Amino acid sequence: MTDDSAADQTRPRFTIDAAVCFPALILLFGAILLVLAVPEEGSNPFAGVQAVIVDTASWFYVLIVTLIAVIVVFLAVSRYGDIKLGPDHAEPDYSYASWFAMLFSAGIGIGMMFYGIAEPVMHYLSPPTGPGGTPEAATEAIQISYFHWGFNAWATYAVVAMILAYFAYRHDLPLTLRSAFYPLIGERIHGPAGAAVDVFAVICTTCGISVSLGLGVLQINTGFNYLFELPIDVWVQVGLIFATMALATVSVVLGLDTGIKRLSEINIILAVLLLLLILLTGPTALLLSGTLQNFGAYVAGLVPRTLDMYVYDQTDWFGGWTIFYWGWWISWTPFVGVFVARISRGRTIREFLVGVTIVPTLFICLWMGVLGGSALELIGNQGVSELGTAVQENPAVGLFRFMEFLPATKALSVISLLMIVIFFVTSADSGAMVLNMLSAKGVDNTPALQRTLWTLVIALAASLLLLGGGLQALQTATIASALPFAIALLGAFWGFGRALLADGAKRQSHSTHVPPATAAEGWRDRLGVLLEYPDDQTVLRFQRDTVEPAMQAFAAELAARGVVAQVVADEAALSVRLEVAHGGEDDFCYEVRARNHPLPDASIAAAIDKTTDKTTDKGSAPEFFRAEVHLTEGGQDYDVMGWSEEQVIVDILNQYEDHLHFLHTVR
Repeated sequence: MTDDSAADQTRPRFTIDAAVCFPALILLFGAILLVLAVPEEGSNPFAGVQAVIVDTASWFYVLIVTLIAVIVVFLAVSRYGDIKLGPDHAEPDYSYASWFAMLFSAGIGIGMMFYGIAEPVMHYLSPPTGPGGTPEAATEAIQISYFHWGFNAWATYAVVAMILAYFAYRHDLPLTLRSAFYPLIGERIHGPAGAAVDVFAVICTTCGISVSLGLGVLQINTGFNYLFELPIDVWVQVGLIFATMALATVSVVLGLDTGIKRLSEINIILAVLLLLLILLTGPTALLLSGTLQNFGAYVAGLVPRTLDMYVYDQTDWFGGWTIFYWGWWISWTPFVGVFVARISRGRTIREFLVGVTIVPTLFICLWMGVLGGSALELIGNQGVSELGTAVQENPAVGLFRFMEFLPATKALSVISLLMIVIFFVTSADSGAMVLNMLSAKGVDNTPALQRTLWTLVIALAASLLLLGGGLQALQTATIASALPFAIALLGAFWGFGRALLADGAKRQSHSTHVPPATAAEGWRDRLGVLLEYPDDQTVLRFQRDTVEPAMQAFAAELAARGVVAQVVADEAALSVRLEVAHGGEDDFCYEVRARNHPLPDASIAAAIDKTTDKTTDKGSAPEFFRAEVHLTEGGQDYDVMGWSEEQVIVDILNQYEDHLHFLHTVR
């Protein structure tokens, strides 16, 4: 193969799922134009639907959120938490720091900046029950903010992302929303039914991002007005949308590793810096004490607060805040779920759930405790009532008005504005990446032009809604869409549970088998095998001369007994595998793959160089290859290099026996 032809194979190609892309765009812009054509008449039906949902289906939203929390806790502490989101040998693609940074940028970036001051202040002045402006209202305000932005919100994201990652990376299904429903409709996810699911996901994702960016740009405009006296005007906001979307386009073109990841890391550093500055320049001891006390009360009251629907103390607050949030988080799961799944391959279910729920909850509680606690201290203890009035009149200005009462106001305001812009960009480019994947059958490696088109779609949608005054109407419609999606999620949970039970049964059916030992007088040869660190050619020769004949013999014996089997040598994967078909049940696959590993010690590398006349490349870490066994679920982390043909056959037989036992247990 020539270099040019190899480059052609790796060059990104346009991949468009016409059954998803074009219907989604037509329905999306048709809905936007309908809302804009009759803005007031268009908003009333949506508001009416939301009112009906609050009156009749609040209990269902609460039930779904509670069920999600139970699922997350159960899987995190159970034996199923050891199952990887990917093959058994998979390793995470990103470090913890990069992973957490991208979680925040996609999940709550702009909201954290917009509501960090605004929500605690609004709950303090207008609590769900009782009078506002009291010490009790202050305590309640911080805990409610924790509740709305903490564990329950992240658990909703986590459970959908987990299902998508599980089926995409462990069962080789497309990384799109349709894969979550594979246990329900099977192969029909590849037909019109699956396309309809992804069309719904594209519309929900675009509407959710457009509404959030439309609201976010209000805060950007407010910041520029506060710092540089830029007029607050709708056309200025449209210009800001396209300016920040141009930055998002650059990030999208650079790709996930260079664009989104780097911007997310920068923003987390800025967030920690801003948090520390506010904490150190404010009443530090009071803020830390209040944060810790409120966090303890939040954890202790999480279950009763989750199930509290104010049945005997009716209030509009519950529908306008808690139910609104539950619907908002659920409606965002198609976007955030796909993105979080994309960056989480190789982590165990337990590691994933703890990382996506506990760590962000701890940070958001610290953020709300410090920023919200500082604002409440100013209003309640120092009598700065104008801050509360400003927040109630315009929540977007809350953060910047709060900065007026801190040292280095200008510097803190500039840092805050920079964070808002970067969060705006990372939300947009991660959204564009998800939309591209949803409309391209889960393929991420597409040409830059194709990925860029989706940033333009988001910019157009957000601008049209902003100019036409349709943000609130579409926001209400998006929340209402969470109800049918939540109902469908119940089926996805059931199907995922079935798949997980089968996976757990398969893991339990595996036993450790010792291959037949060689004669005692051959111990020197066995020691030589243990201390040998072969190169790739040695392992490939072992596969060809020993493993493949063993597999052929096993396949021939199966064929003689009426079982269909074949041996496939895959040069690209440096592997040879035995495939045994079982009709409608799970097939058996035994593969020996050459995998490279770093040498365990530098002295071993030096010894190898001396004994084999090889020279280790000083520019790279010394490595060797192992002949590792892989089954359908991934690598089994043991090496058969140096085994005899008989030993390999016995190992295949042992693994095949375990597979038949697994099929028996799940029948």
